[in-house]
This record gives sequence, C-alpha cells and structure tokens, in this order.
Amino acid sequence: MTEALKQTIEAAWDDRSLLQNADTQQAIRTLIAQLDSGTLRVAEPRADGTWTTHDWVKKGVILYFPIQAMETIEVGPFEFHDKIPLKTGFAEKGVRVVPQALARYGSFIEKGAILMPSYVNIGAWVGSGSMVDTWATVGSCAQIGRNVHLAGGVGIGGVLEPPQATPTIIEDEAFIGSRCIVVEGVHVEREAVLGANVVLTQSTRIIDVTGSEPVILKGRVPARSVVIPGSYTKEFPAGTYQVSCALIIGKRKERTDKKVSLNDALRDFQVSV
Repeated sequence: MTEALKQTIEAAWDDRSLLQNADTQQAIRTLIAQLDSGTLRVAEPRADGTWTTHDWVKKGVILYFPIQAMETIEVGPFEFHDKIPLKTGFAEKGVRVVPQALARYGSFIEKGAILMPSYVNIGAWVGSGSMVDTWATVGSCAQIGRNVHLAGGVGIGGVLEPPQATPTIIEDEAFIGSRCIVVEGVHVEREAVLGANVVLTQSTRIIDVTGSEPVILKGRVPARSVVIPGSYTKEFPAGTYQVSCALIIGKRKERTDKKVSLNDALRDFQVSV
C-alpha cells in the first residue's frame, strides 16, 4: 500500500497533469489521512539515532494544496477561509486542547499531548506528554518528540520545499525556552535545553564554550546541551559588529531529568527560562 502511494505521488510530482485524475487525488488524500492518524510520518528516527526524511511524503503534502478548494470553516463565532480543514476528534484522541489552539488536518498529535493557545501545521508530529505552550507555533512537517516543552511564543519552523530538506526536529525530553526560534531544519537532540530567546537557523553558529577552546557547530544541538543566546565579533566592510550565535554552556544534570524540574537546568547556570 505504501509503495503504491509513493509511486502515484512521485508520478504526480513529475507530471502535474495527473492531479486531474481521481485515483491520484485519492492517493494524496489517503496520504494526508495517514499523516493525520500518525500511521505515516514525514521523518522518523533510526535505531542509530539518525533520522530518515521521506521526501515523497512532503511532496504529497505540497500536492494536497492544489487539489483542495477554498472553503469557509465556521467554528462557533469564528470564521476561517482556507483549503485545509481543522483537525477534529481530540477527545477520542486523548489530547487536551485549550480554546484558541488550532491544529490543521494532516498533523498528528499523540495521546497525552497538550495544546495551549497555539498552532500546529499540516505534516507536523507532536509526541505524547509534550506541551505546545501559549502562542507557540509548530511549522509544517516539524517533528516534536515526547515529553517536550515548547514554552510561550516559541517558533518551530516548517520545511516543505525543497522536498528532500530535513524538517525541523526537536527530540524527546527537550525544553525550548520562551521566544526561542528554531527553523530551517535545525536538529535539537534529546534532553537539550534552550534558554529564552535562542535563535537557531542552519547558518547560526552554535559554539560549545565548555572546554578550553570553542567548538563550532551548525544545524545541530547535541543531546543534553544547555544553550543560551550569545554573540561574537565579526568584521564587515562597514566596520566591526556583533553577530548573534548560540552558546553551549554545559550539560543537563541528572537531577533535572524530570520534566517538572527542567527549569532547574537553566537556573543551575543562572539563565532565564
């Protein structure tokens, strides 16, 4: 079944005229339904800790838009006008959804997750025990692990194109502090802690300053790292300026392994949450 779906979607990606075919449209809608139910994921972890991105699934998400018609969606006194319906059935799914939280159909929210007033886009995956806190956003195809806390105002970027690009990934037990921005397929490994206002893109320098010499990383925060915002000096034709970066200042201590005490991982280093 999955292989047949893949072949149909790959064919439609190469030849958009196939989107007029009923069988092609049905295949795309079947894929989105599987994403919605969690039986299919855009990306998933391997046994060795690396991740596999299924670019054909992302292609299917992109192809879903042109086959959908705009429609008015009424939710109580609220009105929306869009191509993608809202996710429904949260009670049966065992998901707590606070008023003004919105999740698009085609996203998966695992049983036990909590959505405060927030937004989860199509193709995203949010694991059990995770909280998407107030005004946090989870972009298209982003992967949020289990027991993750996305604090207030966090922005997790979506990645649809190019299809082969790895989505933004936040692994299990991570804590993403208030107003952090994690975009462009950056990978935050399990149990890492980001202090408030950390901004991570693929070009952001992530500098480990815990040793005698700085170690510069890009696009990945190692497991259990405690990270804060920082800056470094850079020469430009117009002068010398400070450029934003992220600083790894230590590792989570064993006593902060429980989610209820994650704030302590930052307070140990006198960092804002």
